[in-house]
Amino acid sequence: MPSTLPLGDPAPADGLLPLAHASASADRAFGLYVHVPFCRVRCGYCDFNTYTATELRGARQADYSEQAIEEMRFAAGALAASGVADRPLSTVFFGGGTPTLLPAAQLADMLRAARDTWGLAPGAEVTTEANPDSVDAAYLRTLADAGFTRVSFGMQSAVPSVLATLERTHDPERIPDVVRWAKDAGLQVSLDLIYGTPGETLGDWQRSLDTVLANDPDHVSAYALIVEAGTKLARQIRSGAVAQPSDDLQADMYELADAALSSAGYGWYEVSNWSRDAATRSRHNLGYWVGSDWWGIGPGSHSYVGETRWWNVKHPSAYADRIAAGESPAAGRETIDASARELERVLLLSRVRGALRIETLPDAARHEIAGLIADGLIDGAAALRGTVDLTLRGRLLADAVVRRLT
Repeated sequence: MPSTLPLGDPAPADGLLPLAHASASADRAFGLYVHVPFCRVRCGYCDFNTYTATELRGARQADYSEQAIEEMRFAAGALAASGVADRPLSTVFFGGGTPTLLPAAQLADMLRAARDTWGLAPGAEVTTEANPDSVDAAYLRTLADAGFTRVSFGMQSAVPSVLATLERTHDPERIPDVVRWAKDAGLQVSLDLIYGTPGETLGDWQRSLDTVLANDPDHVSAYALIVEAGTKLARQIRSGAVAQPSDDLQADMYELADAALSSAGYGWYEVSNWSRDAATRSRHNLGYWVGSDWWGIGPGSHSYVGETRWWNVKHPSAYADRIAAGESPAAGRETIDASARELERVLLLSRVRGALRIETLPDAARHEIAGLIADGLIDGAAALRGTVDLTLRGRLLADAVVRRLT
């Protein structure tokens, strides 16, 4: 959850949504995101809405799980009063921050509350993010016993100097242990990487990829480092203390990752994500890309139902005050108009392999398909089957593809 909230309209204290946006809600999947905004230290590159112990100012980490559970109850009431269909949760995702800074029993309590409030669909995916230094075997077994199905480890790199630049605190030598413990507990495993850190070489990146493949995860995410304004890393770059990441080097790193992962049997299904098969994709994140409904729990969390998007107040103490008052924690919201909805639809679906149907595009966009194939940006065979599938070059130039389709 980014730390900067967008501008928007006032959000009502009762959390009610426009009745028109309940239309066809029974046909859309419903997911729950639970933001746990706590970290031991603040990494220099991070722009997420997170807080260390010294930044909480009136909020208590120990109280958070009960506050999140109370928002779940509020959410269920607001959705029902708005005429939104009562649906079991297809996915639940605990993100942060570092969810696993909380005791495993508290994560289990929040999952139990979600299950009691909405129910879980058969085969529901339940994920938590985790830092490699924040869990042990017993912790992961507790999560699995509580109904978690998947853990996403923030590995970022296998190279100590790269981790030091990112100000990550874990020991890369711990990765094989946490992966083994998670697998032994019966959890699917994703390893999440960042590439393009200042000072990182292609050799460093290859070492990280080799480490990932040696640990045989079910899923891999690889994201280019983005220097967010206001972060410590942005200030270091502005002062000349570290170098600006190179776009060309990041492109080379992406190509290296795709080649290594493809050779090892992982297929890309979204621009920054690879999985062993369809069963090991991140179904929660797919829900964001394909336009499912979700409610975001916690400070700074974003939610989306029908054509309404809203976001919660940022600071844990402000969030706690709203929850204690029985009011919506939303800071603002917006209704997505038809033109913005179409732009978002194309932007998001085009990133997902096989998701954007050519027949759903307007005439002008369909006329671009032949040129995009000729330019090597989308796959010709997939286009014959009716979908816009980015080529490797197209994934590197995804924004250009979207501009030609909208």
